[in-house]
Amino acid sequence: MPTFAAIDIGSNSCRLKIAAVQMHKLKTLYEDREVTRLGESVFETGVISPEAMATTIRALKRFHKAVQAHVVDKVRVVATSATRDARNADAFAAWVKSATGWTLEVISGLEEGRLIHLGVVTLEPGARGRCMMIDLGGGSCEITHSENGRIKAMVSTPLGAVRLQQEFLHSDPASKEDLAQLDRFIHRELQRAEKKLGHVRVPLVIATSGTAAALAEAAAVLFKKAAQRTKKKTTLEADTASIRKVAGMLAKMTNAERVQVPGIGPKRSEIIVGGAFVYASLLERMELKGFRYSPLGLRDGVLAQMLAETDIRAGVHQQVEDERWNGIRELCRRYGVDPRKNEPIRAHVAQLFDGLQAVHELSPEYRLWLEAAAMMQDVGKYMNHQGHHRHTQYILANSEIYGFSPEQRATVSAIARYLGKSRPDAMDRVMRAVPVEEHTSVTRAICLLRLAVALNQDRATAAVKLHTKVYPKRVLLDLAAARGGAELEMWALRKESVYFREIFRRELVVEAV
Repeated sequence: MPTFAAIDIGSNSCRLKIAAVQMHKLKTLYEDREVTRLGESVFETGVISPEAMATTIRALKRFHKAVQAHVVDKVRVVATSATRDARNADAFAAWVKSATGWTLEVISGLEEGRLIHLGVVTLEPGARGRCMMIDLGGGSCEITHSENGRIKAMVSTPLGAVRLQQEFLHSDPASKEDLAQLDRFIHRELQRAEKKLGHVRVPLVIATSGTAAALAEAAAVLFKKAAQRTKKKTTLEADTASIRKVAGMLAKMTNAERVQVPGIGPKRSEIIVGGAFVYASLLERMELKGFRYSPLGLRDGVLAQMLAETDIRAGVHQQVEDERWNGIRELCRRYGVDPRKNEPIRAHVAQLFDGLQAVHELSPEYRLWLEAAAMMQDVGKYMNHQGHHRHTQYILANSEIYGFSPEQRATVSAIARYLGKSRPDAMDRVMRAVPVEEHTSVTRAICLLRLAVALNQDRATAAVKLHTKVYPKRVLLDLAAARGGAELEMWALRKESVYFREIFRRELVVEAV
């Protein structure tokens, strides 16, 4: 069975997790972590410093040796807040590629939150009920309202521990003026978050960051509250009142004093104050009783996503598929498209994909990309009916769609782009965003979707029934209309036959039965 590696390049630290697939589940083989403070210079100057880059590259080279030692089949490297904000992110990505051969994927705050949520609901007991998830990293804080394992609402805020330390806390210990300014900033960002999340009442809050672990352990020791123990593991929990007290105590201490606090340590003492104030304010403002710490995080979500895309029998596969289709439906709703109108096109393109597998030879994931493009092909009409395919491509490529990476969105948007008179060209801006090795596949997918659109010319009648037959030199499409004729569809398909012959080197024959 395959072995996966997930690498999370955060604003404060880099993490590696290697897992093997066993019985449709992930079994952890190896973990590593290095504090690199990649975001320290970004939040001050807007660029990643050469020193921070070098420190991170050294950690990644060590991770690379571990990946090779475990004979990993697939590696995914994601970067978060600091790299998102850095003006020289491209230079850093190039250095990563040169040093390790890995392609760095810079993910958005919402995608970061989605992956964290995926990892937690897949592996954390109790996370499939109503709960709030909080991940406070070095550069951002993702807050997610989850219900029955599904995201109800999510917001990404610039309330990361390293970012707050760099921007507000300039003395040791912090001055009253600095703390007051920090409080005002946190209050403003949480006010914005509340507008998106609404007034949430949940029985469970799960915190997944190292800051949460440090605060919970410090509160347990300082206030003599023992961690709950079960037969399998120890659960770290902290109530809101304790977190507020810990935050106040830490703010009055020097860094040397904070190092001595149990659970804090030298690697977190410099940035703990800002994170403590965020947790205290967030819990109080949203009237939450406290949180339970989970060691799961972004890397676990990345691994879960890789498992879902590889093993359709894995439990997480359906979770990812549901997220994707929820994202597709949400985008359609946002741009005034009724998904039911494009459902016949989606069904036909899926049928064509399955029936013409020997002709198009596309990899299995293209079935989803085609179905997604079919459902969202009309979103560009929100901007203008004229040239709406161009607008559709822009919206799909630049929108946040749960479950789709930027590269996958580029592929789907390219497929949806060429449904009018234009044809794909390798020098087009749209196609340049797609990896060169995928150009042939994307062109074949476009041809299939054009056939599906042609099969749905007369929306006033029921969708035609389709039967495909593949011969060595031709493809036969038999059409049967439920009521009325299929003359418009046959005319449209015959127009597409020239392009079909150009792409697949076979004749397209259309007959009515």
